[in-house]
Amino acid sequence: MDRYARKGGEIENIPSGVSGRENPLESIKTPLFTDTKTDRTPVPEVVAALDARRNKKPQKKKPEKPEPKEEIIYDDFGEPLRKIWVDK
Repeated sequence: MDRYARKGGEIENIPSGVSGRENPLESIKTPLFTDTKTDRTPVPEVVAALDARRNKKPQKKKPEKPEPKEEIIYDDFGEPLRKIWVDK
């Protein structure tokens, strides 16, 4: 904000409760299905690609062998004693 003010920008103080809408007492109009229908561009190759991905069956993965993990054994004072290998 300092940089903006130094370059000549002005900061207005807007009182609390002021709205950016034309008439703040009027309710917000939500669009319903009264608008005209817009034409869509058909994209058959994209739809076909999506359908092909949806119908593709995933390949079953082979179960991996568990890799051993190195674990450090600590004493009561938090000092490392030794390293051991533990199977997952």
